[in-house]
Amino acid sequence: MKMFPSGHATHPQWRMAAGLVLAQLRAQMALPDYAQSPTLGLLYITDHYSADAQEILDHLGAELPEVTDWSGTVGVGVSANNAEYFDEPALSVMLCELPSDQYRVFSGVAPLASTEMSGFSAHTALVHADPHTPELAELIAEMAERTDTGYLFGGLSSGRAGSLQFAVGGNGNIPGHGAHGGVFSGGLSGVVFGEGVRLVSRVTQGCQPVSEEREITEADGNLLLKLDGRPALDVLLEDLHVSLDEPEQAIAAVRATLVGLAEAGTDRVRRTRDLGSDVRVRHIIGLDPTRRGVAIADVVEPGMLMSFCRRNAQAARADLMRVCAEIREELEPEEQTLATARAVAGDETGAGPHPARRVAGAVYVSCSGRGGPHFGAPNAELQIVRHALGDVPLVGFFAAGEIARHHLYGYTGVLTVFTAGD
Repeated sequence: MKMFPSGHATHPQWRMAAGLVLAQLRAQMALPDYAQSPTLGLLYITDHYSADAQEILDHLGAELPEVTDWSGTVGVGVSANNAEYFDEPALSVMLCELPSDQYRVFSGVAPLASTEMSGFSAHTALVHADPHTPELAELIAEMAERTDTGYLFGGLSSGRAGSLQFAVGGNGNIPGHGAHGGVFSGGLSGVVFGEGVRLVSRVTQGCQPVSEEREITEADGNLLLKLDGRPALDVLLEDLHVSLDEPEQAIAAVRATLVGLAEAGTDRVRRTRDLGSDVRVRHIIGLDPTRRGVAIADVVEPGMLMSFCRRNAQAARADLMRVCAEIREELEPEEQTLATARAVAGDETGAGPHPARRVAGAVYVSCSGRGGPHFGAPNAELQIVRHALGDVPLVGFFAAGEIARHHLYGYTGVLTVFTAGD
């Protein structure tokens, strides 16, 4: 598998930005190390272009007729290799060359058919979702159950002018679209991949615990009542070193605090520095002094584990570097030729993409609360990815929630790479 062509640009006029992106894509497709016959396009636009979404999709489809399938969505920001575009008109595109029998595009208009009906077995899936969809967490879990691995990756649209998604299938892969032009809102859409498409994916957290990990021993819906047998509100105030006798100080501390949840049965580890990838971060939405409870933005059950946490740029930076290093370690062969070793160990900040890194392309979905503003400088988050993972083709967006495995996350980044084989 050769590297996937990718391009990105910003311009007040979408046609100018599209022209710049097309020039980048065509230049790469002429190079021997890049795919020359891609059929699947991943398209992400910022919400500045939302009103022109259908025209953008039609234009790219007409200019790239060999690309028969498209998937993507809109966000308050989009990302590319070493660059992120926040609150400005921009688009980011990657063209994937995959066997036609190893992927399918799906949407609410043309949902994924069962294996018995289609003969296609879904192994993993890239999923885009409308955050306003009812029972979204259940739909994500159900979608995961329809794959062999149970692993999804993706995120929720974050457009301020509406949550749009792109889903177009060609060559008969996605019957049912009818007169629809490929731009949708509501529900789920994306691409399912067969077992022949090799992926490596990791979740990176953006928060750091400020308390030890505890077991939820009593709960009522979204209300934490007891933690390790003690009233939840008392535990919270104790951990934050505040009192309700000083309400302003207590409210300020609670507003800056989040809750990290892990499923019941997860190995209990008293973490004081890091959150595991199985932890989902949720907001505290209220306090119940009468029942001594803490309300959070998720339904909880006794037996689940939790810890209080806060956003932390330094911890987020270190964890992002860790997951990139894990991916590189998994992909790089144990035995390398001298030329390969030099290519892999070269200066990433100045090196061009190289097939020795065995990454055909990458998709990075990050929380809209992260990015440069959280990491301290424009493009800082994507610069960390490039420095740690290497100069590889990358596309993505900043989401209203991140999808990994069968869960919906917050304040995280989900980095997934298509491996280029040996």
